[in-house]
Amino acid sequence: MPAIHDRSVATFVAQLAASGVRHAVIAPGSRSTPLTLALTAPGLPIQPWLHLDERSAGYFALGIARQLGEPVALVCTSGTAAANFLPAVAEASLSRVPLLVLTADRPPELRDDGASQTIGQTNLFGSHAKWFVELPVAADDPLIERHARATAARATALAVESPAGPVHLNFPFREPLLDAETTLLAPPVIETAGTFAAARLAPDSEEVRRLAAEFGGRRGLVVAGPESRGLPVEAIATLAAALGWPIIADPLSGFRAGDHDRALVIERVDTLAREPEFSSRATPEVVLRFGAQPTSKPLNVWLAGIAGLRQFVVDDASMGSAGWRDPDALDGAAIRADSELLCEALVAELGITGAVDGGWRELWLGANDVASVALGEAIAALEVPFEGRTAVDLAAALPAGATLVVGNSMPVRDIDSFFPQLDRAVRIVGTRGAAGIDGVVSTAAGAAAVSAEPVVLVIGDLSFFHDQNGLWPVHRHGLNLTVLLVNNDGGGIFEFLPQRELASERFDEWFGTAHGLDLSHIVALYGGRHTLVERDSAAALRAAIATPGLDVIELRTDRSTNVGLHRGVFDEARVALRTHLEGVETE
Repeated sequence: MPAIHDRSVATFVAQLAASGVRHAVIAPGSRSTPLTLALTAPGLPIQPWLHLDERSAGYFALGIARQLGEPVALVCTSGTAAANFLPAVAEASLSRVPLLVLTADRPPELRDDGASQTIGQTNLFGSHAKWFVELPVAADDPLIERHARATAARATALAVESPAGPVHLNFPFREPLLDAETTLLAPPVIETAGTFAAARLAPDSEEVRRLAAEFGGRRGLVVAGPESRGLPVEAIATLAAALGWPIIADPLSGFRAGDHDRALVIERVDTLAREPEFSSRATPEVVLRFGAQPTSKPLNVWLAGIAGLRQFVVDDASMGSAGWRDPDALDGAAIRADSELLCEALVAELGITGAVDGGWRELWLGANDVASVALGEAIAALEVPFEGRTAVDLAAALPAGATLVVGNSMPVRDIDSFFPQLDRAVRIVGTRGAAGIDGVVSTAAGAAAVSAEPVVLVIGDLSFFHDQNGLWPVHRHGLNLTVLLVNNDGGGIFEFLPQRELASERFDEWFGTAHGLDLSHIVALYGGRHTLVERDSAAALRAAIATPGLDVIELRTDRSTNVGLHRGVFDEARVALRTHLEGVETE
């Protein structure tokens, strides 16, 4: 039988399994044969997933890793195959998702001399990799075998250590890659006391006392931003209740849907921040943020413009390791601590004396309720296709336990603006690290690969077209995935940006980018079912979610009217909000 002719690769893979790695995504190739055979050995407790496209494979692995909250191995052959991993590696770095990127390479003597399928792979991913290491050329040597084992253990630990992220390991292999005269090496069994887990950074007790004194009795906001690994919603809700502060809930924070305490959750801040009559009354003195910067641009612009506002960002990552989440360069402070432990310590310190006057809380909650009703009525009254309606339809159709993967550009903004609170657990995730439109289909497919509950993707047409290869593993591995495709025939987000007016003569060609494609053919290529809806998608979504396999529900909209429809809906909500505020006394 063919064999891996060294034990170091088998030992490396065995240690990955012992360290808790349960999934490996493998793109085919020759130079990576030793890794492929080791990871697909019978009896190994690692599930291998084949993918034909390296760029898509990277996001597929990222989708698995985010869904499970654990590191996933990602394998490719040498040359540009490895370079195609870069977008997913960058996203994993910025979204803090653990990946183990295993790239095969030519040995040193075949580099820089014109050898085929060879590029510079040393530190290929630059600062996006938490750690790069090149292993020794594989050989049957006990020292190299021990080194391989130690490297695998260290790489797994580093990938999950806060901030989680990708680790790059480069494997140079000499030919022959296979030896027909020896026996296939099974990975050795490596006993372990347990898998690696990130240590939790306890808050400094003196800092807790100082923060409690600064927060207590002041008008503040808890801002819950996107977080791949999920925020500790119960602990944050308890702290918000102790302070009497509203919780601004980004849809990717985990706060909008679930059976946790949502009494202080504000989901309509994207509307509230647009109305000066409200924002002038609701100006906070302090902001305490968990997670990354929120999706809502009106919220971010408003907070950035408040003079003297004290903003604190909770993050257990060091400042030199993707830990500084302050893109607006605000005069804030970073609190280095585990979010849950910090909340518990602050609640204990505050006791029952820290809450601000109830009028502050009621101002926000009352306005949020008015905006919710007005938005719902305005959307329901529209008789034409409206992209924002997709958020309402998804909220109505998604069952408890489902995962909603949200595409970038318009879909995530519409989910932010219009997705309501739900009393059932629905996980909402997105690739908001680098916020690109690439790899979103593959990310959703990766989530579907390891989820026993429904996975639904809402995505725009350009992003769907860009990552159509992401549907291949759905077909190949028999996965269940429902896609809500919002097709406005081009770059709809640019209709909201200055390019629409300031570059009008060249706008359609270079920014509107109408493709004119019938995307149903892509669905057919991968054996899926395609349904075209005219206005409402909730019924079609329910039927698709209940049916195994790939379903793509397409809503076609008009880019030229989309901006006006959005503005009209927001304007109606703002009118209702102003009317409401006329009856609210100002302290």
